[in-house]
Amino acid sequence: MIAALGIVIAGSAAAQGISRPVATDAGDGRPFAIVDKRTATLSVYSAEGQLIGRTSALLGLTPGDAEIAGSRGKAPSALTTLERTTPAGRFEAQPGHNLHGERIVWIDYDANLAIHRLRPAPAHERRPQRLVSANPQDHRITLGCVVVDPEFFERVVLSTLGSGRGGLVYILPERDPMVAAASGTTPHAAAP
Repeated sequence: MIAALGIVIAGSAAAQGISRPVATDAGDGRPFAIVDKRTATLSVYSAEGQLIGRTSALLGLTPGDAEIAGSRGKAPSALTTLERTTPAGRFEAQPGHNLHGERIVWIDYDANLAIHRLRPAPAHERRPQRLVSANPQDHRITLGCVVVDPEFFERVVLSTLGSGRGGLVYILPERDPMVAAASGTTPHAAAP
C-alpha cells in the first residue's frame, strides 16, 4: 500500500475539521485518487494501491485548503473569487452527472465539487494551454472542481472512480503542513 494512505493533515486544517484518511481506508476495497494541489496533478490508484494514471489538473482559482464559509450551496455563477477554492481533505467520490447530463465524479455533491473533463470555456481563460503548462500556478482557474484532459477522464477517471461504488479522493493541502506516518513509524513532515 502506498504511503499516501497514511497522510494526516496537521495544523489549522485539522483544527478546522477537514476530513483525513482513516485506518479503515487501507482495507476499504475501493480505488482512490490523490489531488496534489502543489504540483497541480491528479493520480488515480486501483483498490490495491497500484498507480493507474497521473495527469495535470486545473484547480480552484484561489489557493486555500478550506471551503470558504457561506459558499456551500451557491450557484457557481454567484461564487466570488475568494470562494473559488479546491478544499483539502478526504472525500467519498460518487459517479454521477452534471446539469447537462455529462458524466462526472462527484467529490462533494453538496458543495458542487467534482472531477470532470475539460469543457469549452471562454477563450480568454486559456484552459487548454493552462492544463499543459509546466507552472502549477497556471493551473488555477476553476470554480473549485478538478478538471483533467478529456481522454484521461474517459480512460482513467471514469473507468476507475466512475463506476460501481465510487472511491475515495484525497486532496492534499497546499498551505497547511502534512505529516506522513506509516504504521508503527514516527511521523515526519512531508516535503513542500
